[in-house]
Amino acid sequence: MTHEYSQTEQFRGARIHVSDLAGLEIRDCEVGGLKIVDCYGGRVYIGGEFDHLVVNDVDVTGYVEAELDRRHPVRVVAREATNVDDYRAAWEMIEELWEAAIAGAKRLPESLLHERVDGEWSFVQTQRHLLFASDAWLGNAVLEEESPYHALGLPSGAMPADVVAELGLTLDATPTLDDVLELRLLRMACVRRVMTNLTDAELSRVCGRKPAHSYPDQQYVVGRCLKVVLREEAEHLRYALRDLAVLEGAPPTNLG
Repeated sequence: MTHEYSQTEQFRGARIHVSDLAGLEIRDCEVGGLKIVDCYGGRVYIGGEFDHLVVNDVDVTGYVEAELDRRHPVRVVAREATNVDDYRAAWEMIEELWEAAIAGAKRLPESLLHERVDGEWSFVQTQRHLLFASDAWLGNAVLEEESPYHALGLPSGAMPADVVAELGLTLDATPTLDDVLELRLLRMACVRRVMTNLTDAELSRVCGRKPAHSYPDQQYVVGRCLKVVLREEAEHLRYALRDLAVLEGAPPTNLG
């Protein structure tokens, strides 16, 4: 039986000793200061954003980031964009890469595009999440649209249920890839228009809204919001390509 723990602080500062943690999954959590010492296992996976990551007394932070950048140069372009030309170039690269990834996905049976590899979002769910990201950071924060959120948008699992309901999101929806792509392509075209008309002054303009009410009360400028859109697109493209490679190699019995 799997025990679920959500939005709890009961493990903060805890010490787990001589216990069987095989199969333990920690997702969407703050893990600053986490230590795993004198443990053993056949397969350990760590994924996320870490300022400092040490494995067996070896600081691997720089190596991991450099290797990811080598494999996915779009990460660098998205992360290091500073002026309007950089932002436009990053978005152009992202659009081209997603076009190729979507074309590859469409060669697979639709059923596989709803499969979750190792518990990660399916290809369709990834498109829904990127729809939400652009709705929040562009439609709401930058453009201040009257109704920026589409019901098919999929936020991170850390978003509280009351905020999900407030935004009118339907998390348990089961749209087809084409259903979601119709919306995604419209929002991507909107991003393109914003990038085309972007000026240096606009990059530094303070937004009148936060991405959503649950986000911290901070100053959000246009450049920061667009940078989030770029990095969300680049990172989730990486995840999607990783999982598509697994699905493409799936045995025939998994084709639904």
